[in-house]
Amino acid sequence: MPTITAQDLATRLGGELEHCPPDRPISEVRPLDEAGPGSVSFLANLKYAAKARTSEAVLILVDAATDLGDRPVLRVSNPYWAFAQAIGWLHPELEPDWGGSPVHPTATLGPGCRVAPGATVGARSVLDAGCVLHPGVHVGDDCHLGEGCELFSGVVLYRRTRLGRHVRIHANTVLGSDGYGYVLVDGRHRKVPQVGWVEVGDEAELGACVTVDRGVLGPTRIGAGTKVDNQVQIGHNVQIGEHCLLVSQSGISGSTKLGDYVTLAGKVGVVGHIEIGSRSIVGGNSVVAKSLPEGSFVTGFPARPHREWTESQAALNRLPRLLKQLRAKG
Repeated sequence: MPTITAQDLATRLGGELEHCPPDRPISEVRPLDEAGPGSVSFLANLKYAAKARTSEAVLILVDAATDLGDRPVLRVSNPYWAFAQAIGWLHPELEPDWGGSPVHPTATLGPGCRVAPGATVGARSVLDAGCVLHPGVHVGDDCHLGEGCELFSGVVLYRRTRLGRHVRIHANTVLGSDGYGYVLVDGRHRKVPQVGWVEVGDEAELGACVTVDRGVLGPTRIGAGTKVDNQVQIGHNVQIGEHCLLVSQSGISGSTKLGDYVTLAGKVGVVGHIEIGSRSIVGGNSVVAKSLPEGSFVTGFPARPHREWTESQAALNRLPRLLKQLRAKG
Protein backbone atom coordinates (compact mmCIF):
# COMPACT_ATOMS: atom_id res chain seq x y z
CA MET A 1 0.00 0.00 0.00
CA PRO A 2 1.28 3.53 -0.72
CA THR A 3 2.25 5.85 2.14
CA ILE A 4 1.98 9.63 2.08
CA THR A 5 2.58 12.31 4.71
CA ALA A 6 -0.10 14.30 6.46
CA GLN A 7 1.08 17.41 4.59
CA ASP A 8 0.89 15.57 1.24
CA LEU A 9 -2.71 14.68 2.05
CA ALA A 10 -3.50 18.23 3.14
CA THR A 11 -2.06 19.60 -0.09
CA ARG A 12 -4.02 17.20 -2.26
CA LEU A 13 -7.27 17.96 -0.43
CA GLY A 14 -6.70 21.68 -0.08
CA GLY A 15 -7.08 21.41 3.69
CA GLU A 16 -5.38 22.74 6.81
CA LEU A 17 -3.59 20.61 9.40
CA GLU A 18 -4.04 21.20 13.12
CA HIS A 19 -2.20 19.48 15.99
CA CYS A 20 -0.47 17.17 13.51
CA PRO A 21 3.20 17.05 12.41
CA PRO A 22 3.32 17.59 8.65
CA ASP A 23 5.68 14.63 8.16
CA ARG A 24 3.43 12.13 9.97
CA PRO A 25 3.06 9.06 7.68
CA ILE A 26 -0.41 8.05 6.55
CA SER A 27 -0.78 4.55 5.10
CA GLU A 28 -4.49 3.67 5.21
CA VAL A 29 -8.06 4.92 5.50
CA ARG A 30 -10.15 3.31 8.27
CA PRO A 31 -13.44 3.96 10.11
CA LEU A 32 -13.11 5.74 13.45
CA ASP A 33 -13.58 2.60 15.55
CA GLU A 34 -11.16 0.49 13.47
CA ALA A 35 -8.35 3.02 13.01
CA GLY A 36 -4.81 2.42 14.23
CA PRO A 37 -1.27 3.71 13.71
CA GLY A 38 -1.02 5.21 10.25
CA SER A 39 -4.80 5.54 9.77
CA VAL A 40 -6.71 8.56 8.57
CA SER A 41 -10.44 8.64 9.33
CA PHE A 42 -13.26 11.19 9.04
CA LEU A 43 -16.07 12.79 11.00
CA ALA A 44 -19.03 14.08 9.01
CA ASN A 45 -21.74 13.67 11.66
CA LEU A 46 -21.36 15.11 15.16
CA LYS A 47 -23.24 12.19 16.74
CA TYR A 48 -19.99 10.24 16.25
CA ALA A 49 -17.84 12.91 17.92
CA ALA A 50 -17.26 10.72 20.99
CA LYS A 51 -15.85 7.99 18.76
CA ALA A 52 -13.61 10.54 17.09
CA ARG A 53 -12.19 11.69 20.42
CA THR A 54 -11.26 8.14 21.42
CA SER A 55 -10.26 6.85 17.99
CA GLU A 56 -6.68 5.70 17.45
CA ALA A 57 -6.57 7.42 14.05
CA VAL A 58 -3.47 9.59 13.65
CA LEU A 59 -5.47 12.11 11.61
CA ILE A 60 -9.20 12.87 11.31
CA LEU A 61 -10.85 14.70 8.44
CA VAL A 62 -13.31 17.32 9.75
CA ASP A 63 -15.04 20.46 8.56
CA ALA A 64 -14.18 24.01 9.61
CA ALA A 65 -16.60 24.12 12.55
CA THR A 66 -15.87 20.79 14.27
CA ASP A 67 -14.04 20.97 17.61
CA LEU A 68 -12.17 17.84 18.70
CA GLY A 69 -9.88 19.58 21.19
CA ASP A 70 -6.23 18.74 20.62
CA ARG A 71 -6.89 15.75 18.34
CA PRO A 72 -4.87 15.85 15.08
CA VAL A 73 -7.29 16.99 12.39
CA LEU A 74 -7.26 18.02 8.76
CA ARG A 75 -9.91 20.66 8.09
CA VAL A 76 -11.56 20.36 4.68
CA SER A 77 -14.78 21.68 3.14
CA ASN A 78 -16.40 18.26 2.75
CA PRO A 79 -14.99 15.50 5.02
CA TYR A 80 -16.93 12.68 3.34
CA TRP A 81 -15.68 13.63 -0.13
CA ALA A 82 -12.15 14.01 1.25
CA PHE A 83 -12.49 10.54 2.78
CA ALA A 84 -13.56 9.12 -0.60
CA GLN A 85 -10.60 10.69 -2.38
CA ALA A 86 -8.18 9.42 0.26
CA ILE A 87 -9.46 5.86 -0.28
CA GLY A 88 -8.62 6.14 -3.97
CA TRP A 89 -5.08 7.32 -3.24
CA LEU A 90 -4.23 4.98 -0.37
CA HIS A 91 -6.12 1.85 -1.46
CA PRO A 92 -5.71 1.70 -5.25
CA GLU A 93 -7.25 -1.32 -6.95
CA LEU A 94 -4.99 -3.66 -8.89
CA GLU A 95 -5.53 -3.97 -12.62
CA PRO A 96 -7.28 -7.26 -13.47
CA ASP A 97 -4.92 -10.02 -14.55
CA TRP A 98 -6.69 -12.36 -16.98
CA GLY A 99 -3.64 -14.38 -17.97
CA GLY A 100 -4.98 -15.57 -21.33
CA SER A 101 -6.50 -18.85 -20.09
CA PRO A 102 -9.72 -19.83 -18.24
CA VAL A 103 -7.77 -20.76 -15.12
CA HIS A 104 -4.99 -18.28 -14.43
CA PRO A 105 -1.58 -19.92 -14.14
CA THR A 106 -1.10 -18.46 -10.65
CA ALA A 107 -4.40 -19.93 -9.36
CA THR A 108 -4.28 -23.02 -7.15
CA LEU A 109 -6.84 -25.82 -7.47
CA GLY A 110 -6.97 -28.50 -4.79
CA PRO A 111 -7.51 -32.22 -5.37
CA GLY A 112 -10.84 -33.14 -6.93
CA CYS A 113 -11.78 -29.64 -8.09
CA ARG A 114 -13.91 -29.50 -11.23
CA VAL A 115 -14.03 -26.42 -13.44
CA ALA A 116 -16.64 -26.64 -16.21
CA PRO A 117 -16.20 -25.23 -19.72
CA GLY A 118 -16.81 -21.50 -19.72
CA ALA A 119 -15.87 -21.03 -16.05
CA THR A 120 -12.91 -18.81 -15.19
CA VAL A 121 -10.60 -18.53 -12.19
CA GLY A 122 -8.56 -15.37 -11.60
CA ALA A 123 -4.99 -14.70 -10.57
CA ARG A 124 -3.77 -15.99 -7.19
CA SER A 125 -7.16 -17.47 -6.33
CA VAL A 126 -7.21 -20.67 -4.29
CA LEU A 127 -9.83 -23.42 -4.54
CA ASP A 128 -9.53 -26.02 -1.82
CA ALA A 129 -10.26 -29.70 -2.41
CA GLY A 130 -13.50 -30.75 -4.07
CA CYS A 131 -14.79 -27.37 -5.30
CA VAL A 132 -17.16 -27.43 -8.29
CA LEU A 133 -17.61 -24.53 -10.72
CA HIS A 134 -20.49 -24.92 -13.18
CA PRO A 135 -20.43 -23.39 -16.70
CA GLY A 136 -20.23 -19.62 -16.78
CA VAL A 137 -18.95 -19.11 -13.22
CA HIS A 138 -16.36 -16.37 -12.73
CA VAL A 139 -14.04 -16.37 -9.72
CA GLY A 140 -12.08 -13.11 -9.61
CA ASP A 141 -8.51 -12.44 -8.54
CA ASP A 142 -7.31 -13.26 -5.01
CA CYS A 143 -10.41 -15.23 -3.99
CA HIS A 144 -10.36 -18.21 -1.63
CA LEU A 145 -12.95 -21.02 -1.74
CA GLY A 146 -12.98 -23.51 1.10
CA GLU A 147 -13.28 -27.25 0.69
CA GLY A 148 -16.32 -28.59 -1.15
CA CYS A 149 -17.85 -25.31 -2.37
CA GLU A 150 -20.25 -25.50 -5.32
CA LEU A 151 -21.05 -22.52 -7.55
CA PHE A 152 -23.82 -22.85 -10.12
CA SER A 153 -23.95 -21.25 -13.57
CA GLY A 154 -23.58 -17.50 -13.79
CA VAL A 155 -22.23 -16.96 -10.28
CA VAL A 156 -19.72 -14.10 -10.07
CA LEU A 157 -17.23 -13.63 -7.24
CA TYR A 158 -15.51 -10.27 -7.40
CA ARG A 159 -11.88 -10.03 -6.29
CA ARG A 160 -10.89 -11.06 -2.74
CA THR A 161 -14.16 -12.88 -2.00
CA ARG A 162 -13.69 -15.54 0.69
CA LEU A 163 -15.91 -18.59 1.08
CA GLY A 164 -15.78 -21.07 3.94
CA ARG A 165 -16.19 -24.82 3.61
CA HIS A 166 -19.14 -26.40 1.76
CA VAL A 167 -20.74 -23.13 0.65
CA ARG A 168 -23.38 -23.48 -2.10
CA ILE A 169 -24.22 -20.50 -4.32
CA HIS A 170 -27.00 -20.74 -6.91
CA ALA A 171 -27.27 -19.33 -10.42
CA ASN A 172 -26.58 -15.69 -11.26
CA THR A 173 -25.72 -14.60 -7.73
CA VAL A 174 -23.07 -11.87 -7.42
CA LEU A 175 -20.75 -11.42 -4.44
CA GLY A 176 -18.50 -8.40 -4.09
CA SER A 177 -20.03 -5.81 -6.39
CA ASP A 178 -19.55 -2.18 -5.35
CA GLY A 179 -21.65 -0.87 -2.51
CA TYR A 180 -24.05 1.99 -3.20
CA GLY A 181 -21.87 4.84 -1.97
CA TYR A 182 -21.93 8.38 -3.40
CA VAL A 183 -21.34 11.88 -2.12
CA LEU A 184 -22.87 15.04 -3.61
CA VAL A 185 -20.12 17.46 -4.67
CA ASP A 186 -20.84 20.64 -6.62
CA GLY A 187 -24.17 19.27 -7.83
CA ARG A 188 -22.80 15.92 -9.02
CA HIS A 189 -22.87 12.48 -7.36
CA ARG A 190 -19.26 11.39 -6.89
CA LYS A 191 -18.42 7.75 -6.28
CA VAL A 192 -17.00 6.63 -2.94
CA PRO A 193 -14.49 3.87 -3.80
CA GLN A 194 -15.46 0.46 -2.44
CA VAL A 195 -12.27 -1.49 -1.78
CA GLY A 196 -13.42 -4.11 0.75
CA TRP A 197 -14.52 -7.69 0.15
CA VAL A 198 -17.16 -10.34 1.04
CA GLU A 199 -16.75 -13.22 3.50
CA VAL A 200 -19.17 -16.17 3.71
CA GLY A 201 -18.96 -18.72 6.53
CA ASP A 202 -18.98 -22.52 6.43
CA GLU A 203 -22.07 -24.30 5.08
CA ALA A 204 -23.89 -21.11 4.15
CA GLU A 205 -26.16 -21.29 1.11
CA LEU A 206 -27.18 -18.43 -1.17
CA GLY A 207 -30.08 -18.72 -3.60
CA ALA A 208 -30.36 -17.51 -7.18
CA CYS A 209 -29.98 -13.82 -8.10
CA VAL A 210 -28.70 -12.75 -4.67
CA THR A 211 -26.47 -9.65 -4.57
CA VAL A 212 -23.97 -9.01 -1.79
CA ASP A 213 -22.01 -5.75 -1.91
CA ARG A 214 -18.43 -5.66 -0.69
CA GLY A 215 -17.49 -3.37 2.16
CA VAL A 216 -16.16 0.13 1.68
CA LEU A 217 -12.86 -0.72 3.40
CA GLY A 218 -13.38 -4.07 5.15
CA PRO A 219 -15.64 -7.11 4.79
CA THR A 220 -19.34 -7.65 4.33
CA ARG A 221 -19.91 -10.89 6.29
CA ILE A 222 -22.43 -13.71 6.13
CA GLY A 223 -22.10 -16.10 9.05
CA ALA A 224 -21.73 -19.87 9.03
CA GLY A 225 -24.91 -21.85 8.37
CA THR A 226 -26.92 -18.85 7.19
CA LYS A 227 -29.39 -19.56 4.37
CA VAL A 228 -30.28 -16.80 1.91
CA ASP A 229 -33.27 -17.18 -0.42
CA ASN A 230 -33.50 -15.95 -4.03
CA GLN A 231 -33.40 -12.24 -4.90
CA VAL A 232 -32.08 -10.91 -1.60
CA GLN A 233 -29.97 -7.72 -1.50
CA ILE A 234 -27.27 -7.33 1.17
CA GLY A 235 -25.63 -3.91 1.30
CA HIS A 236 -22.03 -2.96 1.97
CA ASN A 237 -20.49 -3.54 5.40
CA VAL A 238 -23.50 -5.58 6.56
CA GLN A 239 -22.61 -8.15 9.23
CA ILE A 240 -24.92 -11.19 9.34
CA GLY A 241 -24.56 -13.72 12.14
CA GLU A 242 -24.67 -17.49 12.07
CA HIS A 243 -27.67 -19.65 11.09
CA CYS A 244 -29.87 -16.76 9.96
CA LEU A 245 -32.74 -17.18 7.48
CA LEU A 246 -33.22 -14.41 4.90
CA VAL A 247 -36.30 -14.99 2.75
CA SER A 248 -36.87 -13.91 -0.85
CA GLN A 249 -36.86 -10.23 -1.87
CA SER A 250 -35.60 -8.97 1.47
CA GLY A 251 -33.13 -6.09 1.48
CA ILE A 252 -30.60 -5.04 4.12
CA SER A 253 -29.09 -1.56 3.93
CA GLY A 254 -25.44 -0.82 4.56
CA SER A 255 -23.61 -1.25 7.87
CA THR A 256 -26.48 -3.06 9.60
CA LYS A 257 -25.72 -5.97 11.94
CA LEU A 258 -27.81 -9.11 12.44
CA GLY A 259 -27.14 -11.42 15.36
CA ASP A 260 -27.35 -15.21 15.19
CA TYR A 261 -30.55 -17.11 14.26
CA VAL A 262 -32.32 -14.00 12.93
CA THR A 263 -35.22 -14.61 10.52
CA LEU A 264 -36.30 -12.05 7.91
CA ALA A 265 -39.50 -13.20 6.20
CA GLY A 266 -40.28 -12.33 2.58
CA LYS A 267 -39.98 -8.74 1.32
CA VAL A 268 -38.55 -7.37 4.57
CA GLY A 269 -36.69 -4.07 4.35
CA VAL A 270 -34.04 -3.09 6.89
CA VAL A 271 -32.59 0.43 7.11
CA GLY A 272 -28.87 1.03 7.51
CA HIS A 273 -26.67 1.40 10.59
CA ILE A 274 -28.91 -0.50 13.03
CA GLU A 275 -28.65 -3.81 14.90
CA ILE A 276 -31.12 -6.69 15.03
CA GLY A 277 -30.56 -8.89 18.06
CA SER A 278 -30.07 -12.64 17.93
CA ARG A 279 -33.13 -14.93 17.54
CA SER A 280 -35.32 -12.07 16.34
CA ILE A 281 -38.09 -12.64 13.79
CA VAL A 282 -39.31 -10.00 11.34
CA GLY A 283 -42.65 -10.77 9.64
CA GLY A 284 -43.18 -10.52 5.89
CA ASN A 285 -43.50 -7.13 4.16
CA SER A 286 -42.21 -5.34 7.27
CA VAL A 287 -39.75 -2.45 7.40
CA VAL A 288 -37.30 -2.36 10.30
CA ALA A 289 -36.42 1.28 10.99
CA LYS A 290 -34.64 1.03 14.35
CA SER A 291 -32.51 -1.43 16.30
CA LEU A 292 -34.21 -4.45 17.88
CA PRO A 293 -33.22 -6.27 21.08
CA GLU A 294 -32.60 -10.00 21.18
CA GLY A 295 -35.65 -12.21 20.78
CA SER A 296 -37.85 -9.60 19.14
CA PHE A 297 -40.90 -10.59 17.05
CA VAL A 298 -41.99 -7.63 14.95
CA THR A 299 -44.21 -6.94 11.95
CA GLY A 300 -45.56 -3.97 10.06
CA PHE A 301 -44.45 -0.66 8.64
CA PRO A 302 -42.65 0.57 10.59
CA ALA A 303 -42.03 -2.76 12.31
CA ARG A 304 -43.20 -3.00 15.92
CA PRO A 305 -44.04 -5.84 18.31
CA HIS A 306 -46.30 -8.34 16.54
CA ARG A 307 -49.19 -8.17 19.01
CA GLU A 308 -49.19 -4.37 18.89
CA TRP A 309 -49.27 -4.47 15.10
CA THR A 310 -52.14 -6.97 14.90
CA GLU A 311 -54.18 -5.00 17.43
CA SER A 312 -53.69 -1.78 15.47
CA GLN A 313 -54.70 -3.51 12.24
CA ALA A 314 -57.81 -4.94 13.88
CA ALA A 315 -58.75 -1.46 15.09
CA LEU A 316 -58.14 -0.04 11.63
CA ASN A 317 -60.42 -2.66 10.07
CA ARG A 318 -63.25 -1.56 12.40
CA LEU A 319 -63.04 2.09 11.35
CA PRO A 320 -65.40 1.92 8.31
CA ARG A 321 -68.20 0.38 10.43
CA LEU A 322 -67.65 2.97 13.17
CA LEU A 323 -67.82 5.78 10.61
CA LYS A 324 -71.11 4.43 9.26
CA GLN A 325 -72.53 4.30 12.80
CA LEU A 326 -71.45 7.89 13.46
CA ARG A 327 -73.01 9.12 10.23
CA ALA A 328 -76.25 7.30 11.05
CA LYS A 329 -76.42 8.98 14.44
CA GLY A 330 -75.63 12.38 12.91
